[in-house]
Amino acid sequence: MAKKTVASLQKGEGRTYSKVIRMIKSPKTGAYTFKEDMVPNEAVKDLLAK
Repeated sequence: MAKKTVASLQKGEGRTYSKVIRMIKSPKTGAYTFKEDMVPNEAVKDLLAK
């Protein structure tokens, strides 16, 4: 099953997206959480600049 998922990401439009993982600190507790997003390659710099 995993092979199909990987293969489908490598065809056509799958190459135009990147997985971005950000570490975000909670203002209430101070704990860190991770947020994952699939974004187009052109929007990676804009997303990380926030």
